[in-house]
Amino acid sequence: MSFRRWLPWILFGVPVAVFVVWAIWDNYTLFFKTFLNGLTLASLYFLVASGFTLVFGLMRNVNLAHGSLYLIGAYIGWYVGEHTGSWVLAVVAGFLAAAVLGLLMQVLVFRHMQGQDLRQTLVTIGLSIVLADIALWIWGAEIYTFDPPSWIYGSTTLPLVNKFPTYRIFVFVASVVIGVGLWLLLARTRVGMMIRAGVDDRGMLAASGVNVQRVFALTFAIGAGLAGLAGVVGGTALSVSPGEDTRYLLASLVVVIVGGMGSVVGAAIGAMLIGLAEQFGLAYAPTYSVVFTFVIMVIALAFKPRGLMGRNT
Repeated sequence: MSFRRWLPWILFGVPVAVFVVWAIWDNYTLFFKTFLNGLTLASLYFLVASGFTLVFGLMRNVNLAHGSLYLIGAYIGWYVGEHTGSWVLAVVAGFLAAAVLGLLMQVLVFRHMQGQDLRQTLVTIGLSIVLADIALWIWGAEIYTFDPPSWIYGSTTLPLVNKFPTYRIFVFVASVVIGVGLWLLLARTRVGMMIRAGVDDRGMLAASGVNVQRVFALTFAIGAGLAGLAGVVGGTALSVSPGEDTRYLLASLVVVIVGGMGSVVGAAIGAMLIGLAEQFGLAYAPTYSVVFTFVIMVIALAFKPRGLMGRNT
């Protein structure tokens, strides 16, 4: 029993330790730059997946249009930023646009399909296709980019890597702050208690006088808004273009599966593993970079079927 408990750490940890030693010895600058890039990508994945883990992992709503909320938030944020010249307003607009769209989805779709996973899956796949086509019709197939504000523009001198983009450091710090705030909301506030109680026993929560539908609508709006916020943040670090919705939806699915459904901490761990694996794969083995993500998912599911931080049901 003890050996089985340590087996996944041996299978995963030993090769990683060997690789780290070799990579630092071979080119430590490349290693640490790749590590920081991996943290940046992990931060973006976490911002999207944290909303997804609220909707899918905690509320058990299968929303396969979550990636479209990322894309719509990014496009609307770009439009607002382009016409106001304010990146902060772009972030606010991206969050609010996705939150409103998510709220409408919860009221018009998910409220009438509670517990019907197959119907939710099919309907949200259709919604994602429609939203992607609408975005393509309005904004075309061009690639859009955001300019970060002057106070986080440029580069910062760091040990071992010399200079690193200041904005990417900001993305990492912002994701940590948002993650801690989200965890505190769910674990330390009355709203978080009602959300968790509503998932476990909706009838009992309703009998206590709480408007369950209002709680669920608020939760869905927060999760959707985080996707829209991530769209602007990610569009500033990388770019915005058609197809990004599918990419971030798949990343969110993998992050939630690896980290554990309904766990913000699990989403953070899963995002870090996937982000680092993707960046190190691109830097050291670009041909097989995609494989590393699925290797992590297979190992996680083999030894922790509910995810690394998933709870027993």
